[in-house]
Amino acid sequence: MNFDLTPEQDQLRDAVRALGRKYGHGYFVEKARAGEHTTELWDDAGRLGYLGVNIPTEYGGGGGGITELAIVCEELAAAGCPLLLLVVSPAIVATVIAKHGTDDQRERFLPGMADGSLKVVFAITEPEAGSNFHRLGTVARRDGDDWVLSGRKCYISGVDEAQYVLVVARTEDASTGKLKPALFVVPTDAPGLTHSKLDMEIVSPENQFLLYLDDVRLPADALVGESLDAGLPALFAGLNPERITVAAMGAGTGRYAIERASDYTATRKVWGGRSIGSHQGVSHPLAHAAVQVELARLMIYKAATLYDAGRDLEAGVAGNMAKYAAGEAAALAVDTAVQALGGAGMTTEYGVATLLGAVRAGRIAPVSREMILNFVAQHVLGQDKSY
Repeated sequence: MNFDLTPEQDQLRDAVRALGRKYGHGYFVEKARAGEHTTELWDDAGRLGYLGVNIPTEYGGGGGGITELAIVCEELAAAGCPLLLLVVSPAIVATVIAKHGTDDQRERFLPGMADGSLKVVFAITEPEAGSNFHRLGTVARRDGDDWVLSGRKCYISGVDEAQYVLVVARTEDASTGKLKPALFVVPTDAPGLTHSKLDMEIVSPENQFLLYLDDVRLPADALVGESLDAGLPALFAGLNPERITVAAMGAGTGRYAIERASDYTATRKVWGGRSIGSHQGVSHPLAHAAVQVELARLMIYKAATLYDAGRDLEAGVAGNMAKYAAGEAAALAVDTAVQALGGAGMTTEYGVATLLGAVRAGRIAPVSREMILNFVAQHVLGQDKSY
């Protein structure tokens, strides 16, 4: 059992940390407030190879795994720049296409995702079905050699920044007549595809959208994989990386908040010339939050290691646990940091209250804490399915 990163992973962590601190939380908030995107940071990360660390080398990537991408997500978040599209494009979509796409799809999409010049976002959630793919209302039907997609999606991140969206739909299995999931790569400028922005109470340069597919016609090669049989395994291929990298982003955010609060409480003096951090009423909550973040980090890297080793079932359990632990730890860390800073904690200048909305959302998305508890109760504790 080894808890140490490899020398290459250590170098990656240090390099990404340096890039994140070059930009910092002030840059992140400024872009969000202005309704702009973190284009400069994204482009730098792509140029330096950080966006494609998990993409095979033959397609311009670093040839690493989700462990390396989790490091990138965590360190940028720890610098105050949690980039949600890292989860969407490199973690979910690139993994799905690398593992289950056709040779042509790998050639077309992976090099651009590796260098950051191409963003592909992911659309599964729907207004009525949530993320329950058994009840998805978006349907794909054959029309000659083409596919025609109709339906609605919600909470789709980054549609305004992306050239394509990977859409999860359902299509009829000719042998059984039943609907089964299928994934399609859809150009964001395709006729019949429209979107509208959702106003969110989250300070983020990355926006959320409603997506409408009104008889969107696609060529046969828009279907991910060689056949419809690729749909279900392709869908599941993206879920564990999503949970692991979201958890890493949460852990990084927790680290950022604790560092900001610790720096403040170690130097802030009010009573008798002593720092406020010398009082246990201030230091103990911060220490407790630090413990929770570190425990979450252990589960994140356990999950990533299992996933990269191809142990998918174990990675599914660990990934869900990591997502749960990191979501709780990040929310605790940011709230504790705000409390430790007092009134300063609610100012934009000190850069912690700006994360309250994001870490609260991290307890809901991409899978809620309650659904994770359902998963653990059923698959770890052997309880009957409760939903």
